[in-house]
Amino acid sequence: MNDELQVGVITQTHGIRGEVKVFPTTDDAGRFKRLKEVTLDTGRERLSLEIEGVKFFKQFVILKFRGFDSINDVEKYKQGKLLVTRDKAVRLDKDEYFVADMIGMKVVTDAGEDFGVLKEVLATGANDVYVVSREDAADVLLPAIKECIRNVDVDRHVMEIHVMDGLL
Repeated sequence: MNDELQVGVITQTHGIRGEVKVFPTTDDAGRFKRLKEVTLDTGRERLSLEIEGVKFFKQFVILKFRGFDSINDVEKYKQGKLLVTRDKAVRLDKDEYFVADMIGMKVVTDAGEDFGVLKEVLATGANDVYVVSREDAADVLLPAIKECIRNVDVDRHVMEIHVMDGLL
């Protein structure tokens, strides 16, 4: 399990005073109001940044970091990932999981047969859809509903499913 979770991606600068526009990769964008700091991962460097201001604009979050006061200070961080440690992550309800903990999970049927590996989670309006990569077969899309997803064991990294009629 990864000790850090991604909460957003810097898409572009916002104005000239060092603010950035962030696409939230969390279900609760309002959580940025409660965050004091994040880690910026650019792929080449990692910086711990203190959040000084938070605003919301459409589906984006506008962030201002302490010590970054001009567009020139933040321009180079476009496409940077914003991460938080697990202790600062949102609390999950029963039967909720972090996507980062599920990717790569072994998928087995309720009959005990290997089915594939969880490749991606798609967020749709009604429910999430799990994309399962299968050996020697096309990917399978599974609805994240109780009738299909029987058990998710994050510790063992295994998901048990019921193959409903019409899925294959």
